[in-house]
Amino acid sequence: MAKRVFIIVLDSFGIGALPDADKFGDVGANTLRSIAGSSQFNTPLLRQMGLFNIDGVDCAQEVEKPTASFARMVEQSMGKDTTIGHWEIAGIISPRPMPTYPDGFPPEVVEPFEKAVGRKVLCNKPYSGTQALVDYGEEHMKTGKLILYTSADSVFQVAAHEEIIPLQEQYRICQIARDMMTASGKHAVGRVIARPFIGHDKTDFKRTTNRHDFSLNPPKKTMLDFIGSAGMQTIGVGKIYDIFAGVGVSEQIKSKGNYNGMEITLELADRDFEGLAFVNLVDFDMLYGHRNNVDGYAAAMSEFDGQLSQFVKKMRPDDLLIITADHGCDPGFTQSTDHSREYTPMIAYGAPVREGVNLHTRATFADIAATTCDYLGVAAQLDGTSFWPEIKK
Repeated sequence: MAKRVFIIVLDSFGIGALPDADKFGDVGANTLRSIAGSSQFNTPLLRQMGLFNIDGVDCAQEVEKPTASFARMVEQSMGKDTTIGHWEIAGIISPRPMPTYPDGFPPEVVEPFEKAVGRKVLCNKPYSGTQALVDYGEEHMKTGKLILYTSADSVFQVAAHEEIIPLQEQYRICQIARDMMTASGKHAVGRVIARPFIGHDKTDFKRTTNRHDFSLNPPKKTMLDFIGSAGMQTIGVGKIYDIFAGVGVSEQIKSKGNYNGMEITLELADRDFEGLAFVNLVDFDMLYGHRNNVDGYAAAMSEFDGQLSQFVKKMRPDDLLIITADHGCDPGFTQSTDHSREYTPMIAYGAPVREGVNLHTRATFADIAATTCDYLGVAAQLDGTSFWPEIKK
């Protein structure tokens, strides 16, 4: 039977501050602890798999006989953003941080961009995306100026109303920004993001699901490239295609939030393929972490646990499931609405996996990529070390 690996990234599901969190302003951050105290949090399957048996997790009672193998993962890359987090999961450690702009983008970035797209910009500060619409949306509609903002992450975000600037034009504008910033080298941000929205005024502006990320190409081969070169499929669900700029992804399946992303994953469980399904569930981060919504995050995790129960019933004898995250975004860490520098969980489950193996603390997210390729029998030169020999039956 064909081997399949399903990697599900719970976007921003951290489990406690990393030792170097002080360098990122994140001492005390703990996404799991924040949401585990909510009345909306109920994850019996993740608990039984061993989520609360992971080293350092002390916000709930561990179980006696976990049904999965588990570990906590250290991010070696110098950052806490989506792009380098996913790149590291896929086998690339990024030793240098991507550029960030705590004071907004300098004239050497903004002025050529305005000239190239034929529009001026508003805002140009680190800003909450939803608050940017409240504060600048009406002026944008009157003038056609673009709402440009950033965050603590390496992002150049452009918001525009879909009735003022059509989607394809928004995407063209962002592609121009991507090309310019990549060419500059110095200002090669991780992602340029189109943030379309709708509504009549600041009382009802709402971002749509037509977001599109324009990412840097990975600097070297990831597990996606090696798996594809071995003649297997690499299916990206949700933001995966965008995060890797399409490199190494043989099939792109867009999703509209967590629930739909898991519906797609359930459908993939019924499909015959050999290789990797790489899934990103973005709502944890986008809708709850960045908005300091503890109960919303907890409820979303409970909903995921229910859909995960459906998924494991569909797993085949040669399927390997890995659940992990790309960084933290603690909704209870009110000093910030940005990502947090945290350990992430790793839960490995399936018929080929030994139960109850505690892998303790792994040195890099890249161990997941090495393990994936090892399990699939794919030769790969990656930054991580496989833990497959330690968890296989």
